[in-house]
Amino acid sequence: MGKLDGKVAWITGAAGGIGAAVAQLFVAEGATVLLSDLDGEAVVKLAESLGPRAGAVAADITDPAVNAALVKLAVDRHGGLDIAILNAGIEGVVSPIPDYPVNVFDAVLAVNVRGVFLGLKAAFPAMKARGGGSIIITSSTSGVRGTTGLIPYTASKHAVIGLMKSAALEGAKDNIRVNTVNPAPIETRMMDAIAEGLNAKNPGAARKQMEAGLPFRRYGKPEEVAKLMLFLASSDASYCSGGVYMVDGAVTAGRV
Repeated sequence: MGKLDGKVAWITGAAGGIGAAVAQLFVAEGATVLLSDLDGEAVVKLAESLGPRAGAVAADITDPAVNAALVKLAVDRHGGLDIAILNAGIEGVVSPIPDYPVNVFDAVLAVNVRGVFLGLKAAFPAMKARGGGSIIITSSTSGVRGTTGLIPYTASKHAVIGLMKSAALEGAKDNIRVNTVNPAPIETRMMDAIAEGLNAKNPGAARKQMEAGLPFRRYGKPEEVAKLMLFLASSDASYCSGGVYMVDGAVTAGRV
């Protein structure tokens, strides 16, 4: 038996490294998954590779109607919604504050904060009708510390921890658990983009510099994040709500 047998999960940003790893693990553990991503071609390809218990929709999660439609699709097609992985996010550009483009700042907050709020708003009624559920929001180590050059990303990852804490309190009466998972640098497209933003001429050197500052001297793997999300999504975490769960290889150890 799988840890998620009979469960229905919605995963946003599913075509990215972490989202895809979560989708693969959840299907392997018995869940039926609805995958959404702005990159429709990539998310459909992923769903096809996972078999009949995976479906995919190209979706812009900054749109309230889109979030509501995705949850309705999960309910209509699969009978309900048990798990929501609110994972979609963008990094913006790497730039000092005086030069940071305002339109990029707004875009990052729209996806990373508004998108999570809209996901919570859409998922809560469906989970209440189901008798409860688990919502996991992807934050970051940038959600608990400052990061130079990435001010909107850092602000957004702090903000979703606030959303999570309020949602955890509101959801408790309906057995809806809400937590964040906060990864350190992970082997994903996003980290490649950040390295390029730090050193366009030699992103490999930027990566080596970042790795040198990590206690484990390596990036984490998407699968390592997915395993923590599996725990929080499963009944093993039945009393875990309102938590900020680090998967960061000791990056934030000892920081206040």
